[in-house]
Amino acid sequence: MLKTLKTGFIAAVAAIALAPLGADAQQQKSFSIATGGTGGVYYPMGGGLANVLSKNVPGWQATAEVTAGSVSNLQFLGAKKAEIAFVMVDAALDAMRGEDKFKDNVVPVRTLMVLYPNRMHVVSTEAMGVKTMKDIKGKRVSTGSPGSATEVMAFRVIEAAGLDKDKDMKRERLGVAESVNAIKDRKIDAFFWVGGLPTAAVSDLGATPGVKIQMIDHADVVPAMNKKYGNLYVPDTIAKTVYGGMAKDNQVATVWNILVVHKDMSDADAYTIVKTIFERKTDMVAVHKEAENFDHKNQTNARAGVPFHPGALKYFAEKGVKLD
Repeated sequence: MLKTLKTGFIAAVAAIALAPLGADAQQQKSFSIATGGTGGVYYPMGGGLANVLSKNVPGWQATAEVTAGSVSNLQFLGAKKAEIAFVMVDAALDAMRGEDKFKDNVVPVRTLMVLYPNRMHVVSTEAMGVKTMKDIKGKRVSTGSPGSATEVMAFRVIEAAGLDKDKDMKRERLGVAESVNAIKDRKIDAFFWVGGLPTAAVSDLGATPGVKIQMIDHADVVPAMNKKYGNLYVPDTIAKTVYGGMAKDNQVATVWNILVVHKDMSDADAYTIVKTIFERKTDMVAVHKEAENFDHKNQTNARAGVPFHPGALKYFAEKGVKLD
């Protein structure tokens, strides 16, 4: 009898001890964050976001994934192979509308928050003799990796400059790190890259001994781009102090980056992600200074392009942010 009671007591204690573990296990959530290539800004910033969410939200584990960029990220989101994605507004609009690279493949994407401006870099070196957009004609040019929004925007810049992407250049499809290596080896004459400031790979090129970086002005094509694709782009400047070897400020086209999710994400999860990012903004700035642009005043419908997720709207409403 005593043995039976003792056995029952031990079983009861074990059940009590294991009950909280079972409850915690049910609360565990994993999030895959689609970012970009290792030479850009999305990847380190995505790593920072993964760290912030994993450390500050009990039961959450987030991981930053290397990808080809915005187009691939949106495809992953649509297939529910990623929960969170860094993307450019123009690519997100194409996905939502089922246009361009998303024909017959609409992605029900929703914005969590507007992040920071993405500047188009058209990069060469003095040795290549490319000083203007017209000089690209007949050259070997990388327009970005397949599945990247760099490629989408590069094609639009090239078109607005009066050039044919297929006939007027020998086109390569390289990521920013690969493009930098290729231009160092003189395998290409110029490359397109759209990203935050500074982009690590471009900084590496500017710091290379014997290389004088040449940034190609192209802000004058913005009106033609907006006439065809909507008011997504603005003329902007990359200051000559951003990258080593720049002789003058670079006049460029800029588009905003947004953090997006599938429309099916729960309101509670979307709210928690946005709230945590703003509360831990200093941690994100420590990863990359473009996070300084994470600001309530930058949250507008015009900059987001695609609708905000209801969970994000709840957070911004609590903070008194009026989305125009």
